[in-house]
Amino acid sequence: MIDEQTDKPRSSFWKELPILLGVAILVAVLVRAFVLQTFFIPSPSMENTLKIDDRVLVNKLVYDFRSPHRGEVIVFKAPTEWSGNPDGEDFIKRVIGVGGDHVVCCDPQERLIINGTSLDEPYIFSMDGIRDKPADQEFDITVPKGRLWVMGDHRSASGDSLEHWQQSGQNITEATIPEGEVVGRAFTVFWPVSRATWLTVPEQFDGIPKP
Repeated sequence: MIDEQTDKPRSSFWKELPILLGVAILVAVLVRAFVLQTFFIPSPSMENTLKIDDRVLVNKLVYDFRSPHRGEVIVFKAPTEWSGNPDGEDFIKRVIGVGGDHVVCCDPQERLIINGTSLDEPYIFSMDGIRDKPADQEFDITVPKGRLWVMGDHRSASGDSLEHWQQSGQNITEATIPEGEVVGRAFTVFWPVSRATWLTVPEQFDGIPKP
């Protein structure tokens, strides 16, 4: 009996290799376009959660099925007014308020208040025992439906919703991000390996009620 498998010409592997490589490249392109993408961190605006030159992996599919949630770290296409770049630029921030949320700064303990509930934020930047304030001035806003109020974890070094609310003369539309401009959710730091971690939603957001 002839073993058809072993009888197969060795040269067939090399003939099939370009096809296999082509399929692998196509799969990689499709995954990058629709499912997962890597981003590097260019600024200190999310320290110490994310540091300059960290690499994060972003799920681009999740928001096709639901809206962003408070506490998630997202990548989004920044408005030209935010980036100054007419060609577009990706920003990364944390979602603090979603559509309908009433966000106020601050309670007597200097915590943000969302829908009447104070929010502890353990991720806010600190160094040598000195911690950023949740905001550098008082504010009282309601997030429009379909938009997001986003802030960096390094509040004193972040061009975020609060900064653009101030710069725009308290224009809530210019200060918030349309959900449709969100690229995806950053869910893990994968490089450098020494900093590899999951970017989970802090448990403090669990107690925030719906608007």
